Amino acid sequence: MNSISQENILVGEIANGLPLTIPVYRLKGDGTGPHVYIQANMHGAEVQGNAVIYQLLEQLKQLDLKADFTLVPYANPIGCNQKSGEFTLGRFDPITGTNWNRMYLDATSIIPEFVRNHLTSDASTIKHAFREQLITHIDQKLNGPAYQLTTGQRIAYNLQRLAHQADIVLDLHTGPISSKHLYCPTYAKPSARFFNIEHVLLIDNGFGGALDEASFCPWWDLSDALKAQGINFDIAVDAFTVELGSQEKIDLTAAKYDAQSILSYLTHKEAFNNSHHQPAKIARYSCHLNDYIAYYSPLGGMVEYLAPLGGHIKAGTPIANILRMERYLSEAPLHQLTFDKDAIAILHFASASVNQGTELYKFFTNYSAL
Repeated sequence: MNSISQENILVGEIANGLPLTIPVYRLKGDGTGPHVYIQANMHGAEVQGNAVIYQLLEQLKQLDLKADFTLVPYANPIGCNQKSGEFTLGRFDPITGTNWNRMYLDATSIIPEFVRNHLTSDASTIKHAFREQLITHIDQKLNGPAYQLTTGQRIAYNLQRLAHQADIVLDLHTGPISSKHLYCPTYAKPSARFFNIEHVLLIDNGFGGALDEASFCPWWDLSDALKAQGINFDIAVDAFTVELGSQEKIDLTAAKYDAQSILSYLTHKEAFNNSHHQPAKIARYSCHLNDYIAYYSPLGGMVEYLAPLGGHIKAGTPIANILRMERYLSEAPLHQLTFDKDAIAILHFASASVNQGTELYKFFTNYSAL
């Protein structure tokens, strides 16, 4: 049985001066496989990823590992404790209002000089040197003047430092009320077929502050910059955001299935010796990020959500009813909403009570079989 080690890393201090820490679990392989980094619960209410990490640890300690693993549940200890009554908030820093998953460091600035210094280096040297440069870039921020970092940046940069040491990065999230889906960089599209996830969002190169982008964008930018110099260099890191369903609940049975999904992908990436995990035989659909459409409520009221999550709907099909009881005597109180495109419903707002302009649904449009 494989040994699991634990370290609690310091990521800041709370108001009473006590340390703010995050648990980090590690398993060592035989040194011939990739380094895998998996984290969960960056957003406070998105707790299912912790159950998936539990199920992964239960499996990994019994497998013949080629890969080294770093697994981080409770990645944001402030967010998961950010409660209001029964509900966990934890999507935005309550002080700055910034999305917790938009605070990672952009490494674009280090690439031009790095390329100039490695025009004659081989691929192995480039990969090792660039990884070291990414870590140094993070360390310079973490070790710089303390007054320059927000709470969220300090948490994010410590997590990003761990992620930069890996060849594969999986950031586990959930939606509000959601079907499972995967954010996948377009270059990794073939690998998406090895997850047991029906819906895949294909994203192009562009840093928006999330961990998956912070992990793959520097390598993608580096590959493009080297190509401009006539040097072919394959993108060395795969990074995905894995959306595991709905927030505010854990389901250990579903978590075991999701762990097996991840193990199937990692088997494809040669993380194990003698692994028999295979992808499920399911229909998969992909959609480019530009065709992932938010549907905002055209009026305020109480919503009955009709479009089934993961369901394929035809243009003009009713997707929701909005009840407006304050107008019961003056006009029709029930309003039916439709969507003007063929689509797949991926997620919807968590509450039935909405203002005009609330994001009701997100839909795949112009989708195709993967």
